[in-house]
Amino acid sequence: MRFVIALPFVWLVVFFLLPFALVLAIAFGTNAPDSAPPVALGVSLQNFTLLFTDDLYVAAWLSSLRIAATATVVCLLLGYPMAYAIARADPRRRPLLLMLVILPFWTSFLIRVYAWMGLLAENGILNQFLRWTGLASDPGTILGTEWAVQLGIVYAYLPFMVLPLYASLEKLDTSLLEAAADLGAKPFAAFLTVTLPLSLPGIVAGCLLVFIPAVGEFVIPDLLGGTDTLMIGKVLWDEFFTNADWPLASAVAICLLVLLVGPIALFQRQQAKSLERR
Repeated sequence: MRFVIALPFVWLVVFFLLPFALVLAIAFGTNAPDSAPPVALGVSLQNFTLLFTDDLYVAAWLSSLRIAATATVVCLLLGYPMAYAIARADPRRRPLLLMLVILPFWTSFLIRVYAWMGLLAENGILNQFLRWTGLASDPGTILGTEWAVQLGIVYAYLPFMVLPLYASLEKLDTSLLEAAADLGAKPFAAFLTVTLPLSLPGIVAGCLLVFIPAVGEFVIPDLLGGTDTLMIGKVLWDEFFTNADWPLASAVAICLLVLLVGPIALFQRQQAKSLERR
C-alpha cells in the first residue's frame, strides 16, 4: 500500500522536481559559450534582471499575455454556445457532437498548423476563393500577421474550452430553470442568474486550459506569425537553440512557470470554495 502511495511522489520527484531544480540552477548561472555545456554555474541574478529591464523581453511578455488573453476570450465566446447546444441536445446525439469537437485531435497538431499556412497564404485557398467570387481582387495575405496567430490559437485550443464547459452545463439541473420561469424570470434573466453562475467552474477551467498553453505557445507564432509577432515561447526557443544562451533561456522558462502558477492557484481556490458550498 505504501508503495502504491509513494509511486506518484517518486514520479513527480524524478520527472518534475529534479528537472526543475536543474533548470533553476542553470538560470542562476552565466553563459559560457566556449565550454560544454555552455554554462558557468553560480548565483547570478543578471538573467532575471534582463528579462524585466530589456525592452525586447518586456514586449514579449506583454505581447504573449495580450494574445493569450484575447484568444481565451474569443474561445469562451465561441465555445460557450457550442457547449450549451451540445448539453441541451438529444442525449443520443451528444456522443456524435462531442466526437466532432475532439475530431481535430486525431490529426497531428503540426500538420493542422501547416494546413492553416496553406489556407492563409497569399495564393492560398482563402485568397483564391475571394478572387474567384470577386469579393476582393487583391486580398493580400493574413499569413505572417498577428491575426493569423490569433486564428491559429483559437482553432487549436477551442476544444479545451468546449469540453469543461460541456461538463458543467451537462450536470445543470433543468428544474432550476423551470423554477426561475415559474417565478417570472425571462429566459435571458434565468440564464444570467442560474445557468451562468452554475457554469462558472467550467468557465474557469476552460479559460485556464486555453490561456496557460497559449502564453507559452511556440509552433503557432513561429509558423503563422511574422517577425513583428513576438511571443515569449519563440524568445525561449531562440535563446536556447539559436543564441545557445542556456542560462537566459532557463530564466525565461522559470519566469513563465511562475507566471502560470498564479492562475492555477486561483482555479484551485475556486474549486475549493465550490466544494465547500456543496
